[in-house]
Amino acid sequence: MREQSTTSKSRGRTRVVLVTVAVSLMIAMALPLTGYLAHETGLIQTAQAQQSDDKEEAVNPRAEYWRAVRGGIEGYSAVSGQETGVLIQNGGQNWRAVRNGPISFYGGSFIIVVLLALLAKHIVKGKDKLESRTGRTVTRWSAFERIMHWYVAISFIILGITGLSLIFGRAVLIPLLGKEGFAAWAQLAKPIHDYLSLPFAAGLFLLMLMWIGKNGLKSYDFEWLKSMGGAIGDGHPPAGFFNGGEKVFYWLVFLGGIALTVSGFFLLFPNLETVRESMQFWHIIHASTGLFMIAVSLGHMYLGSVGTEGVLEGMVSGEVDEGFAKQHHSLWYEEVKGSSKPAEGKAAPGASSAATT
Repeated sequence: MREQSTTSKSRGRTRVVLVTVAVSLMIAMALPLTGYLAHETGLIQTAQAQQSDDKEEAVNPRAEYWRAVRGGIEGYSAVSGQETGVLIQNGGQNWRAVRNGPISFYGGSFIIVVLLALLAKHIVKGKDKLESRTGRTVTRWSAFERIMHWYVAISFIILGITGLSLIFGRAVLIPLLGKEGFAAWAQLAKPIHDYLSLPFAAGLFLLMLMWIGKNGLKSYDFEWLKSMGGAIGDGHPPAGFFNGGEKVFYWLVFLGGIALTVSGFFLLFPNLETVRESMQFWHIIHASTGLFMIAVSLGHMYLGSVGTEGVLEGMVSGEVDEGFAKQHHSLWYEEVKGSSKPAEGKAAPGASSAATT
């Protein structure tokens, strides 16, 4: 009996210990929730509610300070000029997001689409060949016009290559050249781009002024555009000295040149009392316009070289075959033939004497 009594007491103490441990564990797990429950039910107040506004600001003074700085509060910096008191210019993050996002993506995509379209056109339709050559030529470009054209064209190609390097260099050139190679190229490309920009702008606007009188849109230019220069329908539509497509390209270059020149001027001379927000705005204009102009100029380069027979030889020698004039610029050809210019009807080099009669 005594052994049973001892055993039952031992079991009772074991139950008490287990229950005590279980209750203790439950209390230990429940205790962290009491503060949350008390706060949610309003039984106690938070430390922030009990402190004054001054003490509230002192809880995390650095966070409050940088929040105020990012909000535009003025401070001291070593920068001279209009932005002496600007500690953080938040617009830089927005500018970087736009430059590396929409402008780079859509601008680069547009250039690739144009290249693919030109390649597809050349594979499917090939070169737009002359229907006939007469062996007689007419003067289309003066020596000065040709010099200015090639000066502007070569300058634009150099500016386009260096500009694309600065926009897409990190993504395209670093994997190819490495960081050191790209750094060396960028150190060369940046000053070339800067120093060539103003001479290019001067040449471009001189060329635009020379040809502005010949680029007014006429009724027959809209007919040319409707037929896409003869791509739709039969034969080539009538055109003057410049056809409808060339006139559209002229005005795109004219307006794009203004945008590039104005924006580039402010980027070249940042000390002209210009704040960083203005610089970021002009950079967006410059980059987006430049990418658009490169894409449009690719079409002009293609049509003026391998895309259309007779165009390139005219810009090299200044003379075009009468067959080219009749086919692509019939109204201008009729005007030339009706005038008394001595260059009219000149025999092409190597043409027989019979061809000149």
